[in-house]
Amino acid sequence: MARSTLRRRAVDARELMDDPNCDPVLLTRTYEQFQVVNAIVSGWHGTYRDRIRPLLSPVLPSTLLDVGCGGGDIARALAHWAATDGLQLQVTGIDPDARALDFATRTPNPDGVRFLLAESSELVDAAQRFDFVISNHVLHHLSAERFADLLIDSELLCRGLALHSDIRRSAVAYGVFSVGTLPFFHHSYIREDGLTSIRRSYTTAELRIAARRGWTVEAHAPFRNLLSYAASTAARSGGPEPDA
Repeated sequence: MARSTLRRRAVDARELMDDPNCDPVLLTRTYEQFQVVNAIVSGWHGTYRDRIRPLLSPVLPSTLLDVGCGGGDIARALAHWAATDGLQLQVTGIDPDARALDFATRTPNPDGVRFLLAESSELVDAAQRFDFVISNHVLHHLSAERFADLLIDSELLCRGLALHSDIRRSAVAYGVFSVGTLPFFHHSYIREDGLTSIRRSYTTAELRIAARRGWTVEAHAPFRNLLSYAASTAARSGGPEPDA
């Protein structure tokens, strides 16, 4: 792909697995392979180690909400890492796609992650609160309106720390993923949808413009943005000002 085609977000591009009529066998295989792909590129173990683990306790339970959890691999990984460290973390994963929740609930879940078919707005309406609110590779899927809604919901749901991790768009990221996945991930949507995701994702500068006040954007290796919000900091400053 020419470098010039990555200068702007491909907001009209659509991922194949988002089609409600996509092949169910390929979709299941995609969910299965997410665990491998996310372990390599998502960086969540480092984020858990640096941002989440220091705030956990071996005695007092903390709660974490994974928004748009997909097949649930990140939610299960976070619960497993905390349990391995002897720390108390109760993880809930939500997704509005029944196909994702079906896969998540059929997958072995030894650390007791709770999975729900829900939107973040439904938990806001139910006055739910969590110590951590996270998402993985969700932001680039959203329209500008839904993006803003997710950040507002995160502020309302979070009493501690919100962390939204997403792909960082670049020609290098596109080239590395294209070449690196070519021999692998057959019979799934991983490669084609992954390339579409890179085209739809934000650069760090674009994400800083899109984010609400009170949120911080950091560029992380290898090709990732981390959008974060600290509820305690916002409370001390009187909270983020509402956006138009």
